[in-house]
Amino acid sequence: MIDTIKNIFRKRYLKKFESKVPTCITPMSQIRSAVAFIDVEDTSFDACKIALQAFYREYGIKGEVFFFDFRKIGNEERLITSITNTVLKRDLDWCGKPSREKIDLMLGTEADLFISLIRGTDYPLEFMAKCSQAKFKVGRVQLPGNTFDLIVSDPADHPLNEKESFDAMRPFLAKIK
Repeated sequence: MIDTIKNIFRKRYLKKFESKVPTCITPMSQIRSAVAFIDVEDTSFDACKIALQAFYREYGIKGEVFFFDFRKIGNEERLITSITNTVLKRDLDWCGKPSREKIDLMLGTEADLFISLIRGTDYPLEFMAKCSQAKFKVGRVQLPGNTFDLIVSDPADHPLNEKESFDAMRPFLAKIK
């Protein structure tokens, strides 16, 4: 019963916040800004962040990296990413929608390119991907409604970490003319 109610509200949120900007595969020469989402629970998240920043510099892109950190952090532990660009479990409402502050922060980047290096299809990622007004969206796993324009999936026999996944995406992005 609760899951049914939760799904009803999730669909309403998606309908309300979903971007109306048409998306398509876009050459890197037309990308001026980008936003990427990575999961801090992936062991390569720090190396992945550095690789994304180098990619942004290489193409002259004004880019941001956002983190999903849904771990339970104890009193002795500290947050390992910037609180500004990190979506924490406490930033989600009862049905998984990120706070308005985090949504506005992502939308404020006015990104042309949205990159998801998160392997999952959880609602917070689906919400952020669908409300992003980027004209080109890239991911690892397709979300409901064919959200992503380009999918670079893991090999069937070997799941990749986020850094390896981004390293596999880069050549595809560079070849788009």
